[in-house]
Amino acid sequence: MKNNSSNCGHDRYAADFQYAVMYVVIFIPGLIANVLALWVFHAYIKETKRAVIFMINLAIADLAQVMSLPLRIFYYLNQDWPFGRFLCMFCFYLKYVNMYASIFFLVCISVRRCLFLIQPFKYTDCKRRYDVYVSIVGWLIVGAACLPFPLMRIDTRNNSAHFNSCFTALPIIEIDTPTSVALVTLAELTGFVLPLIITMICSWKTIMSLRKKNSVLQDSGEKTKALKMVLTCTIVFLICFAPYHITFPLHFLVLSGRIEDCTTRRLILKFHPIALCLASLNCCLDPIIYYFTTDEFRRRLSRQEINENSVQLHFAD
Repeated sequence: MKNNSSNCGHDRYAADFQYAVMYVVIFIPGLIANVLALWVFHAYIKETKRAVIFMINLAIADLAQVMSLPLRIFYYLNQDWPFGRFLCMFCFYLKYVNMYASIFFLVCISVRRCLFLIQPFKYTDCKRRYDVYVSIVGWLIVGAACLPFPLMRIDTRNNSAHFNSCFTALPIIEIDTPTSVALVTLAELTGFVLPLIITMICSWKTIMSLRKKNSVLQDSGEKTKALKMVLTCTIVFLICFAPYHITFPLHFLVLSGRIEDCTTRRLILKFHPIALCLASLNCCLDPIIYYFTTDEFRRRLSRQEINENSVQLHFAD
């Protein structure tokens, strides 16, 4: 069992304070934006078929991650975890489930918008229940695929009742090099590289479709909205998830003791908190996709629409 306490003089307290500050910054706007998004989606879910199910699931994933941030903030500020081992491991697991669920639904949104643009008549009448089935399967796959993250951090030899360390302070189970390389490679390829390639292909196909003057869909406004959506998904990938997946294998090697050079270890341990916080930043960036690429979302948030809804509720009472 390897422990990350031996890190060549790395200032863990500074890193923990960095986590706390970033999570405080993310918490309020992330909470407001995603609660508001779910309210809007519930209001117009019957009015549109264009990837709204995937957007709802993306907002749920983001909101679940945001709701776990107060516990993380408490831990990083107090350097103590009084909530028990199960809740620690659940919050640790939830972080990865929410991150990879967000990646999955961003890919689904990009693919749906791209297909609608390329073959609008075929996908305009696509049944919403198919999106529900895809979403359920996606949650199941992500949930199962993320199980190794907490399982590799469970210290079965520690049976003490006092469990005051969590998250970055958790030890990592020692496994052989071939197995660790296989697990990290699989996580990188299926969790990030392949989804990124798919979103970039969708962006490229959308751009190519915009250049065609004889395309099936002649509505330039619809094309522009589709382009904005798939490009925004790609940008979120690059800003939020690329830094983490660059540092993830390196950080794993540090925790497992396979990188021994102190300068290299300090550099990786210093950059990894930044990458991990950027991965959580997607909770605030995803609602931008809804607002700038969905007419119904902007309409529901307009002052006139809000006033009309308030009047209707007043007379309903």
